[in-house]
Amino acid sequence: MGTLTLEYLKDFWSESALAVNLVVFMNLLGAMLLGLVLGYERSYHGRAAGMRTYALVCTASAGLVVICGYPSFWYGGHGLQLAGGTDPTRVIQGIVTGIGFLGAGVIMKEGFSISGLTTAASIWSSSAVGVLVGVEFYAAAILLTLLSVTCMMWVSRLESWLPQRHAVQVSVRFRAGFVPREDVLRRTALERGYEIATGTLNITFTDNRAEWRYVAVALDKRHGMSVSGIAQELTEFEGVDGYQIAYARN
Repeated sequence: MGTLTLEYLKDFWSESALAVNLVVFMNLLGAMLLGLVLGYERSYHGRAAGMRTYALVCTASAGLVVICGYPSFWYGGHGLQLAGGTDPTRVIQGIVTGIGFLGAGVIMKEGFSISGLTTAASIWSSSAVGVLVGVEFYAAAILLTLLSVTCMMWVSRLESWLPQRHAVQVSVRFRAGFVPREDVLRRTALERGYEIATGTLNITFTDNRAEWRYVAVALDKRHGMSVSGIAQELTEFEGVDGYQIAYARN
């Protein structure tokens, strides 16, 4: 049978093929929902990898694994002979590994802030779409694409609506000879609706000047002084010689 005949092409959209694609889609949808739940915990605490990153990675992982359970439906169920006995799962493994290195290249870190994680996850998700198309699970590939696009476009709005704790990155340089105290710093942060994130305090001392860098996380979404408000107060604090402050995703 010719590969471009109408009967051949109809096999990709047969009832049995669509049923398998539907099973794959249900797995993808379930993985995305669970990934959103996991990502919300990180997003709530002001971490860089939030709901979109976790959902995309979880969904793509499920897509790559679930298709391995239906090899008889690959390539439209025609059982094409693979040259040299090639195992498609090994090809998939190589693709996923290579895309992982590519995704790492778009992740940027500046101080305590990290960006590009969602972009990296979307690249990895697109590789899963490509794999699904490669084994000719066309319906599942289309559905995964729609899920990924929906996740990238709308989940950020869902994150802003849900309760969460934003974080700010603070770097304070003190005047020569001034000795800051950690207990005072933490108490001052609490009075303004923040707590110092565990393990983020970094202290340097040069030329008789101390410089403290840390990430402060808001107690909840409604509390936490704005960055401009914190900046205004820092200019009036005793012993402060200079500062740098910005919203952080740590």
